[in-house]
Parts: sequence; C-alpha cells; structure tokens
Amino acid sequence: MLGAFGSGNMEELKTTLSADSTWVYHGPKEVPYAGTYVGKDEVVRFIGTIIQHTNIEGFEVHGFVAEGDKVVVLGREKQRIKKNGQLLDQQWVMVYTVSNGLITHLDEFADTANAAKLFSA
Repeated sequence: MLGAFGSGNMEELKTTLSADSTWVYHGPKEVPYAGTYVGKDEVVRFIGTIIQHTNIEGFEVHGFVAEGDKVVVLGREKQRIKKNGQLLDQQWVMVYTVSNGLITHLDEFADTANAAKLFSA
C-alpha cells in the first residue's frame, strides 16, 4: 500500500483494501482531510484531498510494529500548504487492521493542533 501511495498508483493501492475499508484521520475541521472515509473510492478521495491542499515534500517510514491483525507504522512527512505556503513538518502514527491480506481499517494520528494552526494561517 505504501509503495502504491508513494508512486501515486491509486488503482494498485485499491487492491490492498477491503471493499468496506474504513480510514480515519483524527483531527479538527481546520485540517481539510480530517474525517472518516469508508470504501475504496473514499480512501482514494482522502488521498486526493491531501494532494488538493498540499504539496508533499517528504514522506518517510521510520518503522513497523506488527502483532496479530494490527500493523503500526511510524513516520514523518512534510507538506507545503498550497493556500499559504506554510510547511507542515510532522511525525505520525498509522494503525492498520489487516484481514485476509487486505486493509480493513486505518487510524492516523499526527500533530493536528499544529496542522490546524498552519491551515488557518
């Protein structure tokens, strides 16, 4: 999934998701892509909303922790906010649930208080 995301191949990314995959980006309304997205097309819309509002200047995966059906991914990203040029440089944690080799759920956590401040600037 991360390889497909990095290359921008949304059709390949969809093959890693269950039909009812649910992705949740936890954050306030000031972060334009915060919310819950259900289904493959909604996940692609989530990623499209990020790209619509930011230029991704860096995306790094720092590690994985897997236990049972959970995979925790630790990383960092840099996004340039298109409307004001502010740089959002933050670490994040993504918690995936996987069943039968497909992603059924994602919870993403980041410094959304700072992101909200930068998007509002």
